[in-house]
Amino acid sequence: YSSKGENFDSSDVDLLLQEYQKAEDLINSIKQIFQRQFGGSLISRIVSTKYASTTPSNFLPKPPKHEGPLVIQIPSFPAKTSRDWLKTNGLKAKKLNLYQVLAPNAFSPVEEFVPILQKTVSSTLHEKAMMQFEWHDGTVKNVHVDPPVLYSYQKLLGKMVRIYERRIDWLSVASRRIWGSVCERRVVILVDISVTNSRYIIHIQHSLRLLLEEQMSNKDYFNIIAFGNDIVPWQPELVPSQPENLQNAWRWALSLQCKGSRNFMTALRRAVEVDFKDKDKHKSQGMYLLTTGIPDQETVISAYVAETCRGCDLQLHVCLFSVMKDVDSNGIIPARYANPTETAIAFKEIVQAASGRFHWFGEAGIFESDDINIIVSEMEKAINYSQKCALLVKSLKQRSGNQSVNPFIPERDSKMLVKKEKRRPQKLPSPKPTALSLARMV
Repeated sequence: YSSKGENFDSSDVDLLLQEYQKAEDLINSIKQIFQRQFGGSLISRIVSTKYASTTPSNFLPKPPKHEGPLVIQIPSFPAKTSRDWLKTNGLKAKKLNLYQVLAPNAFSPVEEFVPILQKTVSSTLHEKAMMQFEWHDGTVKNVHVDPPVLYSYQKLLGKMVRIYERRIDWLSVASRRIWGSVCERRVVILVDISVTNSRYIIHIQHSLRLLLEEQMSNKDYFNIIAFGNDIVPWQPELVPSQPENLQNAWRWALSLQCKGSRNFMTALRRAVEVDFKDKDKHKSQGMYLLTTGIPDQETVISAYVAETCRGCDLQLHVCLFSVMKDVDSNGIIPARYANPTETAIAFKEIVQAASGRFHWFGEAGIFESDDINIIVSEMEKAINYSQKCALLVKSLKQRSGNQSVNPFIPERDSKMLVKKEKRRPQKLPSPKPTALSLARMV
């Protein structure tokens, strides 16, 4: 140590300075990793010459065995839309509609014209003996309430609610979380590979993998059409859903690269005019669109699909994958931009015109699903019926408790009458024996 030049040398300080430098270098490296751009000069300097020419998707994290062969599953039962499923499992189909249960003991008020009074008179017999209940058509009926029957009915409603909950759970997992339930026998899958999906190409490929593994093996025919600026069909036309074709389709999906904008109209017309050119001759046909944003030709699609799907068994279903930003890693903005809510509204109109179903999901889960919404609506109906049953029983108990009270007598006077009725009548004392008077003895 020298006080003149304030110079010092210490092994302890040197070690601390070395660790500080290492930490600073590590922070700079992390910043560079987050700031790097695919295909940029920084990547070219970091990676070796062997990997410098690879596509950006190779740097994205992938699920386990992402590039391996499909593990094809055979569904144990045919898929149905929730609307068709409720035709056999809904409250009405199970004869558990509240009005179906009450109908045998429900009576409309009787009104008849009495000539001698020259007016219409309503019967009050049922009104006094039964409960009044508003019917589904807005009229009021007199209902005989049988509490044991209603208790059993409420238990059945609870059982149906649990069945509906299991249906929702089933629709919320695996490939159904992304695509919904794929029900048609002849299917064309339309996949958005615009440049804005560059960061999500692995998600898109994995979604296709789940669909091919879980829901396509029991279909008759299928095809896949990817689209950006141009369309990239997997096959020239529909092919049988055989395991070999499913594996080939997956290998083709692994080669997809994102580029261009969302030329959805061209892909849609190609599917209709080539894959479904004989749409009038076949039944159970569907197109499933997987996209992340609004198409380039959003204004004309609704009219086109309405005309195309009219008079034949063909539907268009939309699976909207909501991403955080609709801008790719290079900052490229799509040809048409809309926020997630506006995009969802636009696709709902398209789906309605095509008699299809709308499914909106993201990394956080399902935001909206027509298949789930209709089940939730049936659950709410069951809960509403159960609440009405409880109100009927409660009203009956209240009426039964008030039967001994005459509504036409004030409450104070009625209590006095009850007290008088409870009093026991007093016995009159027997007469005392009396002696005969002198007048009677004479």
